[in-house]
Amino acid sequence: MKIARFTLFQVPPRWLFLKIETDTGLSGWGEPIIEGRAATVGAAVTELMGYLSGKDPLQIEDHWQAMYRGGFYRGGPILMSAIAGIDQALWDIKGKYHGAPVHQLLGGRTRDSVKVYSWIGGDRPEHVGVAAREMVAKGFTAVKMNATDEMGYIDSHTKIDAALARVAAVREAGGPGLGIGIDFHGRVHKGMAKVLAHELEPYRPMFIEEPVQPQNNEALREIARHCAIPIATGERMFSRWDFKQLLIDGYVDIIQPDLSHAGGITECKKIISMAEAFDVAAAPHCPLGPIALAACLQIDASCHNVFIQEQSLGIHYNVENDLLDYLNDKSVFDYENGFVRIPDGPGLGIEVNEEYVRQRAAVGHDWHNPLWRNPDGSVAEW
Repeated sequence: MKIARFTLFQVPPRWLFLKIETDTGLSGWGEPIIEGRAATVGAAVTELMGYLSGKDPLQIEDHWQAMYRGGFYRGGPILMSAIAGIDQALWDIKGKYHGAPVHQLLGGRTRDSVKVYSWIGGDRPEHVGVAAREMVAKGFTAVKMNATDEMGYIDSHTKIDAALARVAAVREAGGPGLGIGIDFHGRVHKGMAKVLAHELEPYRPMFIEEPVQPQNNEALREIARHCAIPIATGERMFSRWDFKQLLIDGYVDIIQPDLSHAGGITECKKIISMAEAFDVAAAPHCPLGPIALAACLQIDASCHNVFIQEQSLGIHYNVENDLLDYLNDKSVFDYENGFVRIPDGPGLGIEVNEEYVRQRAAVGHDWHNPLWRNPDGSVAEW
């Protein structure tokens, strides 16, 4: 069996799908994407597939090493996202070849289902109390929200007060048992992050996410000194080498590698297992499409330290299409009491509706995140 051809599909709302076909008729799907850089990642996929053409798709580890080590320059979001989508598709093929879900090929399940959380609010978090009540009514036991709007290096405490009021509304709506993830989104610089993290303690969040940009991870030391809330980060870290120093430093409690950004199933299995040795939990990042989520669930099944999974159903980015639109069997991601069962079908465990994918790829997208500015006109972190 050899890799014969591949096709990329840039589909709404902001996703990129990859189909790899073999000369035997077996095919696999992956989701290589950096949100806002779909065409750039697509170009990297095309370059890498030149090497894979005619190769045995089952030799995944060797292909991963060749794609990563075969170039003098390595790592970073574009290359690792391209590798990630290819890797997902190769695992999908391998699972179908053996008639088994990917998690069985990774050693089997450690769990039958995994807890999921739902996003509430948008980029500018408003009306989150009402949204939290709606999610609790749907059976979710955990939610995540953006903490703030744009914020300067040192900013007004009225913005802190506004953030606290929103979290208070979510806590009141969801009750004491609701898990609340609060995403700083890298918008908050160290000086204000210390203040906000400390002030959030009475609301007992499930975690605070990316309290500073990953380039400033050394600042987690000071933030950890100012609060006892679990600290999560990692969605903008792309390999085990990126995570190595973070784990050694010991100031993170939850890592959030993204299976469409951090080298795919092959690499994220290693990253999450490495974190287990440091007694650190994992919550894979996934505000993306159904292929990315399916890949995450295969990893969730096989990694003991995963405690919750992000998913994008109804997220504020999904305007033209949503998570289930591209699947033939939409029940595969049925959520029950805040959990989703691990798919047991072969490969990634999903069946992509290729006809609909092709229809929507003809529409395409050119999604880019907004550019925010502070009151003085300087560019703000989004």
